[in-house]
Amino acid sequence: MVHATREGNRGVGVALVVAIAALSFAAIFFRLAQPTHPLVGAGIRLAIAAVLLSPFVVRAFRAGRLRPRSVGLAGAAGCFYAVHFGAWVTSLTLTSVAASVTIVTATPLILAVWALAMGRDRPTPRLWVSLSLALVGLVIIGLHDLGLSGDHLLGDALALLGAVAMAGYLLMGRRLEGGLDVAAFSGIATLVGAVLLLGAAAAMGVELAASSTSALGFLLLAALVPQLVGHNLLTWALAHTTPTRVGIATLGEPVGAALIAWIWLGEQPGKLVALGCAVTVLGVLVALWNPQRGA
Repeated sequence: MVHATREGNRGVGVALVVAIAALSFAAIFFRLAQPTHPLVGAGIRLAIAAVLLSPFVVRAFRAGRLRPRSVGLAGAAGCFYAVHFGAWVTSLTLTSVAASVTIVTATPLILAVWALAMGRDRPTPRLWVSLSLALVGLVIIGLHDLGLSGDHLLGDALALLGAVAMAGYLLMGRRLEGGLDVAAFSGIATLVGAVLLLGAAAAMGVELAASSTSALGFLLLAALVPQLVGHNLLTWALAHTTPTRVGIATLGEPVGAALIAWIWLGEQPGKLVALGCAVTVLGVLVALWNPQRGA
């Protein structure tokens, strides 16, 4: 259990608020980078992040901390990163920001299901309630989007695939042993993810460039704000408070993204989508909440 002073708790709270605010801009920046191809946009974001994180990888190499097992885990994490961003950014071209971000942030619930399937957790009534709520929320969003077009439903499915892939990424990170710092791990993962995404785009005959200078600028912002600021602050917070508190805080991302999309892009979610998002978030919140642990 993490013990923190009142001042420390205040610092963690501020870090989490800033992190979620930064992460909430991810979907917006990708939307504004359109019509850049989704695989190219996601690949460029990861490539920029890989360049910015490269000094940490070099430092780890010089210090002899790039052990084969750590590099292998980072490489596997990069594969999951490629699937996560490729699927999620594509979903943003097919469905609403509110639906896409809500579904893709259901990763904690997927991790709970994985733990249950692996026999690490016994099925508790709380978990079944959580799964039921999340399923109802996803069905509500799906029924609404199916009424619009098959593309919207495909976007929902891709967002769910993105959530599953992010769960895989986190599982790889959890297996990382001491010696390789998080920044070096992320540097390798983002490099592998970028190579896979841009390689896939090249194989499809897609031009490996942003659609415009402004689109490239928004992809740069996507790498700087959500990737480096948001993810790094969440990682820092994990060292000072419980994963439960961090996990609950991430539930603010769909709300922030939907609000920014409404104000900046004029994308107001329909009542049915808003209801589905709220029920899904409630399901994840039930899965994460544990009154027996400190926040």
